[in-house]
Amino acid sequence: MKTIVATVLCSMVLSAAAQVTPAANLQRIDQFVTREMAKGNVTGATVLIIKDGQPVYNKAFGYADVPSKRPMQLDNIFRIASFTKAVTSVAALILLEDGRFLLDEPVSKYIPAFKNPKVLVDFHAADSSYTTRPAAREITIRDLMSHTSGIDYGAISQDPAMQAIYARAGVTVGIGSHSTLAAAVNKVAALPLKHDPGVAWTYGLNTDILGYLIEIWSGMSLDAFFRTRIFEPLQMKDTYFRIPAAKAGRLVTLQQRGEHGLEPVTGTIFEATQPGYPFDDNVYFSGGGGLSGTAADYGRFLQMLLNKGVYKGSHIISETGVSLLLRNQLTGTANAEAFQFGLGVGVVNSRNKFVYPMNEGSFYWIGAFNTHYWADPKEKLIGIILTQQHYPENFFGLGQYLQHLVYGAL
Repeated sequence: MKTIVATVLCSMVLSAAAQVTPAANLQRIDQFVTREMAKGNVTGATVLIIKDGQPVYNKAFGYADVPSKRPMQLDNIFRIASFTKAVTSVAALILLEDGRFLLDEPVSKYIPAFKNPKVLVDFHAADSSYTTRPAAREITIRDLMSHTSGIDYGAISQDPAMQAIYARAGVTVGIGSHSTLAAAVNKVAALPLKHDPGVAWTYGLNTDILGYLIEIWSGMSLDAFFRTRIFEPLQMKDTYFRIPAAKAGRLVTLQQRGEHGLEPVTGTIFEATQPGYPFDDNVYFSGGGGLSGTAADYGRFLQMLLNKGVYKGSHIISETGVSLLLRNQLTGTANAEAFQFGLGVGVVNSRNKFVYPMNEGSFYWIGAFNTHYWADPKEKLIGIILTQQHYPENFFGLGQYLQHLVYGAL
């Protein structure tokens, strides 16, 4: 009898420890963010961890605006930049399931300016002139979604030649760009590709072009399509291309490294983007990086994907669509072992599992203003950390540190 009682008591203690320890261990995040603030790497952040569909950690730290000492709150709105890409990819997959296009159709079927693309051969730095050759094949919609089209990102390209060519043509990075979406996309279509479609992964303006295709296929603005087919069903009430005036005070101040550490951006970012672009009615809807939103809203979006396309009874896309989004699309010379990419998100599979603490089947991405997310279907786990620094020195570090903290706790 004593043995039975001891066994039961031991089981109860272990069960209680299993319930308490992960939550207690997540308090390491407090220490981590506090250290990052003490080191001057961030001045404020919100962190949201969701496990089994429920928030297990949800905290705000520091300031949303340092000069005014406005404290960070859980409902603060952040420029989430390239978090937008996954939303745009899901929007495209919705229309794929509506029968509006096929992934391997040429982009030129819908945007004629992309017919007969050219590839850069020689660049002359003295006057930014260049020579080209015909591309081996046309760009497909799958190429856009997997960033294998050869289209680059201009000012943030790793290639000085492409930077100069895009600058000369007046092609910007998309975020906060004063243009119409149609005009911006047609400018890109006139430029040379960095390489033949399909032969390499090049991060570029692909998802902005995909956003324009969504407008063509749906007959709606990208903003309206997001709102009706994704944001409203998911109860994402604080995610916008244009933040309404009533919520303007919730936007976090954008900062960059200055002489005295992190300072509010007072000039422009990228080519000529004002930090107040989320309030500007004259910038186009950038499917690659134009959204602003909260951690809670993006958590709902990621939870929908972990739920295989459904959230609280709202069906967004099919389980097959989610599987397609998260399947590595890189083939041939584009398929590097350490980096795998789906239809708009980085993915973890058997080839690159050695790089990450995340399990196979997980997906992730980063935004230009130091925002990070990942989602792990096996663990039913979501992690989001949001700050607002324009291209910090350790751009990838914040999200990677958080991943190790969370997996170590759980």
